[in-house]
Amino acid sequence: MKRRKAIGLLLLAGGGTAASLGGLKWYQLNHTPDLSYLDGKLNLLSALAETIIPKTDTPGAKEAGVGQYLMDMIKDCTDRKTQNKFLDGLKDLVQYTQDKYNKSYETCSVEEQVVVMKHFQEKGKPYKGIIGKAQNKFLGKSFFTTLKEYTVTGYCTSQLGATQGLAYLPVPGPYIGCTTLTKGQKSWATK
Repeated sequence: MKRRKAIGLLLLAGGGTAASLGGLKWYQLNHTPDLSYLDGKLNLLSALAETIIPKTDTPGAKEAGVGQYLMDMIKDCTDRKTQNKFLDGLKDLVQYTQDKYNKSYETCSVEEQVVVMKHFQEKGKPYKGIIGKAQNKFLGKSFFTTLKEYTVTGYCTSQLGATQGLAYLPVPGPYIGCTTLTKGQKSWATK
């Protein structure tokens, strides 16, 4: 075999492999997600949200009903790529927790839950700059990014979160563009 023919065959094989992997990745992101997987996972979603916003002197995310909010948002308001990445991440989290601690996430201690959450935070960290924006646009947001965004939004827009977790005044008064918060003062629920 001549060198040119061998190099051509190697390039053809490499291109075919890259196309196959690209097609597989495209299918994984764009196939119809199995949203029925979420139906029995309300306790898991609530525990995940509670890890992000735990109960302190204010109500936690579980008490504010953020688990149901997460389920509704993933099922009804999220694009297909992000749905698939979220479901794959949720399955990975269940498997990772089972492998590492030999129990479900809900039955883990708070410290173990934080360790699991930090693992998935590092795993789902997007690239910085324009590459990260392109990654989010074309590949969808990571499991942890979606979980964190929906948890914070669900908590801050819930009645308990807006009235007890955040400072709330129905008519806050005049607009003050820049003000300093005093020590221990809560952030505002109104803009």
